[in-house]
Amino acid sequence: MTKTHFILYVQDQIRSAEFYSRVLDCAPTLNVPGMTEFTLSESCVLGIMPEAGIKRLLGDALPDPVRANGIPRSEIYLRVEDASAFHVRALSAGATELSALAGRDWGDRVAYCLNLDGHVLAFAEQDEKTPKS
Repeated sequence: MTKTHFILYVQDQIRSAEFYSRVLDCAPTLNVPGMTEFTLSESCVLGIMPEAGIKRLLGDALPDPVRANGIPRSEIYLRVEDASAFHVRALSAGATELSALAGRDWGDRVAYCLNLDGHVLAFAEQDEKTPKS
C-alpha cells in the first residue's frame, strides 16, 4: 500500500470542507466539486464526498447514504498533539460533544464528538499517567 484514502459521504461538501478546515487547522489539499481532501499524513488522506455524488457514481447497487444521514456509521480516531485543542475547535465548528477528554483504559486520553453528518470524531493523545509500551 502506498497511500490510504478514507472518504466520508456528507450532505453538504462545502459545509463539511469548512468544518474540517477549522477542526484540522489546515486548508484542503484538493477542493473541487465532488471531492475535498485533507492530507493527514504522508500516507493518509481524509476525503469529503457528497452523498449524491457517490450515489450517482455507483447507482442502484449502492444503498442510498442519504437514508442514513445523521446516524453514526464511522469513527475517525486521530492521535494528535493537544487533543483538547482539536476537540474544542470541532465543537466551535458545530460538532456535538459525546464525551469530554478523559483517560481510557487502552492508555490514551480521548475526546469524542459527532461531526455535522453524524460521523464520530475521536481526538486522542498518550495518557501521561499510563506507561508507554
